[in-house]
Amino acid sequence: MRKAVVIFGALLLAGPSFAETSIRAVTLSTAGVAMIAATGAMDADGLTLPIRRADIDDFLKSLRLSDPASGVPALTLTGPGGLNDTFAALPFGPDALSDLRALLDAMTGAPVTVTRRGIVQDGALMGTRDVTCAGDGAKACVALALRGPDGTLRQIGLDEGTEVAFTDPADRAAMDRGLAALRGAARADQLQVRLTSTATETRDVTLGWLQPAPVWKTAWRAEETAAGLVLTGWAVIENTSGQDWDQIDLTLATGAVQALEAQLYDRVTAARKLAAPMLEAAPAPMMARAMAFESAMDMAPVTMDNSDSFSSFTLTTPVTLAAGDVLSLPFLQQTLPDARLTLYRGGSGDAHPSIALDFENPLPLRLPSGVLTLYAAQGHAGDAMVPELASGAPARLEFATDSAVSVREDRSDDSRMVGARIVDGVLVTEERLEARTTYRLQGAADSARVVTILHPARSGWQVAGDDWQADGLDHLRRDVTLAAGATASAEIVETYVSGTRIALLDMDTATLAYWAGRVPDDATRATLTRLQDLRAQIMALQDARLRLTTDEATLIADQERLVSLIVQLGDDSAANSDRRARVDAIDAEIASNRAARAQADQDLTALQDQIRALLR
Repeated sequence: MRKAVVIFGALLLAGPSFAETSIRAVTLSTAGVAMIAATGAMDADGLTLPIRRADIDDFLKSLRLSDPASGVPALTLTGPGGLNDTFAALPFGPDALSDLRALLDAMTGAPVTVTRRGIVQDGALMGTRDVTCAGDGAKACVALALRGPDGTLRQIGLDEGTEVAFTDPADRAAMDRGLAALRGAARADQLQVRLTSTATETRDVTLGWLQPAPVWKTAWRAEETAAGLVLTGWAVIENTSGQDWDQIDLTLATGAVQALEAQLYDRVTAARKLAAPMLEAAPAPMMARAMAFESAMDMAPVTMDNSDSFSSFTLTTPVTLAAGDVLSLPFLQQTLPDARLTLYRGGSGDAHPSIALDFENPLPLRLPSGVLTLYAAQGHAGDAMVPELASGAPARLEFATDSAVSVREDRSDDSRMVGARIVDGVLVTEERLEARTTYRLQGAADSARVVTILHPARSGWQVAGDDWQADGLDHLRRDVTLAAGATASAEIVETYVSGTRIALLDMDTATLAYWAGRVPDDATRATLTRLQDLRAQIMALQDARLRLTTDEATLIADQERLVSLIVQLGDDSAANSDRRARVDAIDAEIASNRAARAQADQDLTALQDQIRALLR
């Protein structure tokens, strides 16, 4: 079985113009990266590689090394703060290397040999001072103070005839480091990378890496001929690798591969809370557990330890690294089963599925997070981010799009009432909601696929049948076998039954008619229809009673007007006699009205009693 090797660590190499390597093959991708394969000779001194600063982040995440000696590789280079970091560890600043007097003052106490006009003197530097030049009192000169081995103090003029040599090898090495740092800072667009190995014999090694590259383009030509339309594609490419291509194998790759930018070279700091002063000694750490893994190349030996809040990886070999430099080496390796799948996430609206990897942490401790560059037999297959994973924890990593397969998602929703009953004057209904989703798939023309569909799971919804299985807490999963060029579909029907409670006692006729038309059983429908009829009678009686009350008020007003007029006139005329007769007639009408209103009140009470009895 082919081994899938995952290496976690910052491997610091970039796409340079390599003086000691030769490019053999280049693959240009529409993801905006180039995959480069090169060879080079390596011995005990290793390889020195000039690196373009703009390319280094892609190489932090992608370097591969094939070494027949199977040694543990290591890369060192000046870090992102290299100049400042270098001079922070030196006894002088960068300006002192261009100012002799400033350097001598900074190196006070250093042992030196001073030669002036053939006279050689040894001693320790005591700094410099301004003095009056001999023979010219108007001119200022500089003198060097020196303490001899016998304690004698001397003052030596510092001019073009004076030579100062530092005798301590550590001081000379410090100046060498400072000058090298200044030289490197002057070439800010390149970094010098040192590739070494625990294996020291001379041999050829193979390197592979990714670096940014312009997207290669296609210009199509279509020509009508007797045989038909001839379509020709012309590739437009650009060599931005920084090195001549000489008889290389060139591959042009296209596809929806995901290429992530990973900030691995520049410093990233995390905000931390200020801890209270430690009043007691911290407890001793637990004994580290050494673990061996099957390796395709040698790993730097480490011990691993796991606690409730963190996992640790400790190098068991001492590390030598100058201030401001960067070290990179492989420290963890594990063989995993190849668990790639073609994945479509329901509800995403995407036209194509993605290519994903089902990943599970096989270690008995936390797996560090980081960017993962996946290589397949055809080359760079894409990038993904691996989250920090507890032991045995799964992750599904999506790293590319399978544009050869198309997916269309259709959905329809329906609802209908499936039950209703009346309890204590309340209509209790049960409504069945149905969501039907159909995934329609069009297969790749050249090969078959098994497409895994992840459908979002909704709490409380039920799915009939065994076609869909739970995939974690948030999804339902179904695998669909899709033959080359064929179509297929997968349907999922989800149902949800919801309950509604509605008070009926004061419900109007329109609302009663709405629910009577929706309930599924005849008995409840008959009750609601009867209730609607009683409610209509009540409304009619209430309208009639309101008219009676209004008519009575009108009669009383007319009667009072007539009585007032009769009293004002105070005679026995025929007109007044008629008015008196009308007043008596109104008394009869008012009495009849009041009797009718009383009967309406009785009828309303009877109807309301019938409604209460019906609802009970």
